[in-house]
Amino acid sequence: MSTLIKSSQLYINIINTINEWVGKTISWLALAMVMTTFIIVILRYSFDLGWVALQESVSYMHTIIFMLGSAYTLKHNAHVRVDILYQRCTPKIQAWIDCLGTLFLLIPVTVFIIWSSWGYVADSWAIHESSRNSGGLPGIYLLKSTIIVMAGLLILQSISLFLQNLLIALGLTEEMV
Repeated sequence: MSTLIKSSQLYINIINTINEWVGKTISWLALAMVMTTFIIVILRYSFDLGWVALQESVSYMHTIIFMLGSAYTLKHNAHVRVDILYQRCTPKIQAWIDCLGTLFLLIPVTVFIIWSSWGYVADSWAIHESSRNSGGLPGIYLLKSTIIVMAGLLILQSISLFLQNLLIALGLTEEMV
C-alpha cells in the first residue's frame, strides 16, 4: 500500500509542478498586458497613433491568462464555490465530495470541452487563421488552441486533485500535497 501512496504522491507532485510553473509563468502576462494597455493609451491620446496588432495583443494576453491559468487556479482552490453544506463537513467528507465532483463533473466537462472544440480548433489550423483586421496579429489558430490546452491542464489537475482527495478520504494522508 505504501508503494501505491508513494507513486500517487509522485504523480500529484509532477502534475502540481507543471501547473504551478504554467500559472506563475503566465502571471507575468498580466503585467505585460497592463503595460501594453498603458502604451496604447499614451500613443492614442498623446500622439494620435494606433496599431491594431498592439491592441489585439492585449486580447491575446488576456485570453492566455484566463485559459492557461484555470488549472493553476484550481490547484490553489481559488475557483468560485458554493459551499453552504461543504464547509460544515469533516475533511474526509469534503474529500469524498471533491472526489465525486472531480470524477462526475470536472473530468466529463473538460473532456466535453476538448471533444466539442476539436473541430473548431482544427478548422482554424487548417487555414492558419489570422486576424480579420488589416495590420492585425497572425496566429489566431494558436490562440484557439489554448481551449484544448486549458482542458488538458484541467484534466491533469483534476487527476491530481482526485488522487489527493482519495488519499484523504481513505485516511491514508491528512493533508493536501
